[in-house]
Amino acid sequence: MPSNDVRILAQAAVPTAAVGAVAAVVSGVVAGGKGAVGSLVAALVTILFMGIGLLVLQRTAKSLPHLFQAMGLMLYAAQILLLFVFLAVFKNTTLFNPRAFAITLIATTLAWIGAQTMAHMKSKILYVEPDSAGSKPEKTGPSS
Repeated sequence: MPSNDVRILAQAAVPTAAVGAVAAVVSGVVAGGKGAVGSLVAALVTILFMGIGLLVLQRTAKSLPHLFQAMGLMLYAAQILLLFVFLAVFKNTTLFNPRAFAITLIATTLAWIGAQTMAHMKSKILYVEPDSAGSKPEKTGPSS
């Protein structure tokens, strides 16, 4: 994985984990232990879903650049649908507090999107990759 991809992944995951940790503390105070567990699960789900999505998009951008935008839209739609399925499956769970889970899921998703946007704005990604062979351009004029 190129260093830009790792850097962007880390710059998005670390703030998301921090928001998840703060949400876990707040949920623990407000809703008890199950609230803290719900917040931690939500933070992990967000980092997992968004991280896999970022990796898939990076790989698509390198191998099939003409499909990048369509793949991004499809991927975000699939992530939202998977999150709805996850919420529906665990709607009546007693393992954690569903309200703390849902609120933390929204907060960590917004944190991920904001951090990823900032990481992309700060990164110096080349639009045209330089020639890797280092060959000099051919002369086009008359030779002496």
